[in-house]
Amino acid sequence: MRKSILFLFLFSSTAFALAKKPNVVFILADDLGWRDLSNEGSTYYESPHIDRIAKEGMKFTRGYATCQVCSPSRASILTGKYPTNHGITTWIGDRAGEAWRGTRRNDSHLPPEYDRNLRASEITLAEVMEKAGYKTFFAGKWHLGSKGSWPTDHGFDINKGGWDVGSPRGGFYSPWQNPNLESGPPGESLTLRLGKETVEFIETNKDKPFLAYLSFYTVHGPIQTTPELWKKYQQKATAAGLAKERFLFDRRLSVRQVQDCPIYAGMIETMDDAVGMVLKKLDQLGLADNTIVCFTSDNGGVSSGDAFSTSNTPLRGGKGRQWEGGIREPFYLKAPGVTKPGSTSAVPVNGIDWYPTLLELADIKVPKKQQVDGVSLVPLLKGKTIPGRSLYWHYPHYGNQGGEPSSIITEDDWKLIHYHEDGRDELYHLGKDEVEQQDLAAAEPKRVKALRSKLDTWLKETKAKMPVKDDNADMAKRKARFDSLATQGKDRLERQHANFLNPDYKPNKDWWGSAPKD
Repeated sequence: MRKSILFLFLFSSTAFALAKKPNVVFILADDLGWRDLSNEGSTYYESPHIDRIAKEGMKFTRGYATCQVCSPSRASILTGKYPTNHGITTWIGDRAGEAWRGTRRNDSHLPPEYDRNLRASEITLAEVMEKAGYKTFFAGKWHLGSKGSWPTDHGFDINKGGWDVGSPRGGFYSPWQNPNLESGPPGESLTLRLGKETVEFIETNKDKPFLAYLSFYTVHGPIQTTPELWKKYQQKATAAGLAKERFLFDRRLSVRQVQDCPIYAGMIETMDDAVGMVLKKLDQLGLADNTIVCFTSDNGGVSSGDAFSTSNTPLRGGKGRQWEGGIREPFYLKAPGVTKPGSTSAVPVNGIDWYPTLLELADIKVPKKQQVDGVSLVPLLKGKTIPGRSLYWHYPHYGNQGGEPSSIITEDDWKLIHYHEDGRDELYHLGKDEVEQQDLAAAEPKRVKALRSKLDTWLKETKAKMPVKDDNADMAKRKARFDSLATQGKDRLERQHANFLNPDYKPNKDWWGSAPKD
């Protein structure tokens, strides 16, 4: 009798464990480039904890964001839709229409208007999981609308630090200016604080299914680190041999070609430490075997514009730009019992795919009213295949980093970029020319025509908004601006970034507030 009771108890406990919904930890970096992690080939940056996610799960070697700037990509992850379908096609706060003239760039076109808040009608990933019984938590950068369209308005029970802005007001060290995250002791790292908040949430909710969405402000500008980390990476760069030249002017802006910025490297290590805190807590609580862990970024690394802080080479370009460096991302998914540790997939995948993938892994149906564009990647996670498909991008705006209004289609290894300023097309074969240096448009007119037809059809079906010609633009002034950026601008950048590695470098009195207080 006792054996029967014991067997029944063990069977029931096992069945309960198997039936328990998996937890989800989704980690989103800001502006982190595809080449910015040691497991992706960087010999300068150090990211052992993030690397662990890739090693224990599946790494997608052709993972993409849905846009070359942040807000559109972030909205796509939460909705499963392309930016053309959720309406946010540039970073929220960007100028559009006639207001673009206020930038005084004399660009040939005026970018179209866009949604400045995530629509209330969207059924977000958090809303679906919350309805299915999950406790939902958000920490960090939101940048998907103003008050009334914050995380708690879109399915998150708890919000730590998410609000209107895309960069950390007040910097990365306390005191900061954030209405949804109280400042800690003077000098506290915002990045580590977000990790701590996530750890506390996991600890509190360890006995129920949860979605923890850790959305770092790191490594967005302003780039800031501690004097200790700066010194570590200054010495590392110096030991490897300092570059005489770091920038190459590519069409509209200088683009960083070398990874040796010690400030940026320190930021990556701090973010990696915060990720390590979360992974360690999952291990300590015995939750790792029932927790899906995801890691990605919202756009390419900032190689031009903003802080000019990293290099995406061998990929061309970076954040804001239409080439692979602007949209290719780290894309890792660890699903215990589903993914084989250390597995990889070369199948092109996209930010629109997170939504259906995570819902399938949690055994939750995609709501019928949420017409997602993505597909579930679960077959790939299990070593199987998914049907081939084309992937699309539409960015009818001007990037602060030199990006041009353009639309993109990829199919198999082919990539076509259509430029809206002059109507030209570029065609690359990514399998043979991943660095996008050989434009094959003139040599492959039939392929260009076929891909353009598919791209044009998609743009029409999604009612994509287009830039319009600005008859007031002064093209002579624009050319003069580009000429200045290619000469004096490039020289200024070379001097500034060489100075970051000067042994006597000191940005200000207290290293942005990170230095130990006396």
